[in-house]
Amino acid sequence: MSPDRVTYAAWLIAAAALFLVLKLHLLPALLAGLLVFELVHLTAPLLARRLSHQRARLVVAIFFAVLVVGVVVLAITLAIGFFGDARHLAALATRMAEILEDSRESLPAWLITYIPASVDELKGLAVTWLREHGGELQMIGKEAGITLAHVLVGLVIGAMVAVQATVGNESPRPLAAALAERATRLAAAFRGIVFAQVRISLINTLFTGLYLAAVLPLLGVSLPLTKTMIALTFVTGLLPVIGNLISNTVIVVVSLAHSPQVALASLAFLVLIHKFEYFLNARIVGGRIAARAWELLLAMLAMEAAFGLAGVIAAPIYYAYLKAELKAAGLV
Repeated sequence: MSPDRVTYAAWLIAAAALFLVLKLHLLPALLAGLLVFELVHLTAPLLARRLSHQRARLVVAIFFAVLVVGVVVLAITLAIGFFGDARHLAALATRMAEILEDSRESLPAWLITYIPASVDELKGLAVTWLREHGGELQMIGKEAGITLAHVLVGLVIGAMVAVQATVGNESPRPLAAALAERATRLAAAFRGIVFAQVRISLINTLFTGLYLAAVLPLLGVSLPLTKTMIALTFVTGLLPVIGNLISNTVIVVVSLAHSPQVALASLAFLVLIHKFEYFLNARIVGGRIAARAWELLLAMLAMEAAFGLAGVIAAPIYYAYLKAELKAAGLV
């Protein structure tokens, strides 16, 4: 059946809304809202639907919504506390600089020209950069506060929508029903991409943790800041492609603290793991949205060119949603 005018209107509204989310820098709020909605949607209905009384179902839905929001806020707070602690990321950055300085003699000549000669030189470059970009850093701090506020608002909105979806028995008008269908597909795309990415990141972190905390110590190699690198691997692993590059770079550089041979072994291990991840990604993520790796990479490239880092993060979700709409319309 070909789409009617109501469906076309819903498509236009959905497209405009998704564009404005990126243009107005509201992606954190959208992701936070979708996360809470999905978590409440997966938990509260299991109990609420067994209750016949409307008020009882409402109480159960609200309870789960508050519980999920609390858990998400706690997780965000713990993550900020861990990575905002100078003993972790700052210590990791300092240690990486020292390792690069100590490893200059064993590195190729073409690479040495791009590395500061000492930690003091690196600190001097950092101070110069901070002076030149002081105003920008103040704006970043302000934007971080605004982003956190957006996330909190998104959490509340997601919880409210989830509660209404759990207990609501209303029959919406045609346009409202069409928009709700678009929202349902977007939530399904989010669930398919993000939850799959969490699973992939957990598996990656498990193998990386075994390598750093078990395999290397058994071989007599003890790397510094192992726990920080494992935590960093999980968090950055939530970002497709670019996250692995960040964590891999850190692990290889820190491996230089022991020897170039250990750094090469770490690089070989990480390449092997991520080759396995490509098949895993294709099975978990690609299987959910019937997309190949090159399709996601192309979508991420285009979205990054248009919207920067936010586009990279949103690209898999947006692409999965677009493909779901095209599939529902019988076009793909």
